[in-house]
Amino acid sequence: MTTTAQRALIAGASGRTGSELLSVLRPTDLRVRATTRSFAAADRLERQGADEVVVADFFESADAVAAVDGCDVVFSTLGTPPSPRHFLGGKVVDRTGVINLITAAIATNVEHFVLESAIGVGSSKSGMALPARLAIRGSLRAKRDAETALRRSGLAYTILRPGRLTNDPPSGEVLVGEGGDSVSGSIPRADVACLMAAAPFTRDARNRTFEVVSRDGLGGSPQRLVDVDWNAERVGLEPQFLHA
Repeated sequence: MTTTAQRALIAGASGRTGSELLSVLRPTDLRVRATTRSFAAADRLERQGADEVVVADFFESADAVAAVDGCDVVFSTLGTPPSPRHFLGGKVVDRTGVINLITAAIATNVEHFVLESAIGVGSSKSGMALPARLAIRGSLRAKRDAETALRRSGLAYTILRPGRLTNDPPSGEVLVGEGGDSVSGSIPRADVACLMAAAPFTRDARNRTFEVVSRDGLGGSPQRLVDVDWNAERVGLEPQFLHA
């Protein structure tokens, strides 16, 4: 069963993927609440079309609860900017912040939770070169823990593991793999945003974890590709947009 959501939360809306997702959701009938850690970014998010803007620090459980309150769908694009913590590990929003968000979503009976993770996490580690994995191993471990928490939460969810993110225009040709060692390469953030937007309304995406790259960004030979009938029309995209 897919959601009949009316209000959505974009956690991390001032980041690059979050900003793309806001652009996708802006023309829809969803009421969109956007979060940022920066008061300076609030005006920009309003200009981009957010119906509500909440300044939140997801290391704080109370902020997560306030952000999620009243929302039917949660989109998490939270991530840690490059820093020594990527190598050393420690407290990162990819783990602590996302888990606080999941806990808040459980308490408020959110209908669907969409998590942006990454190829290189968990069973998909072969999709990222070893030097790159070592360089951001703390972040990858944090994302792995967040994925595990979401799967165990009891929430309906979709986890998307994109390849290397680019700022290219949306390609509309997305290859979707499932099973970890499936696809590798790159994908525009704009394509990831479209997949995230469609996921809560797509029956085939419920409680599944996908690795995603664009056809043009594919590296190596794909394995275990799956055909997902993304409900693109529900979020105002052309029916063929998300089919490679």
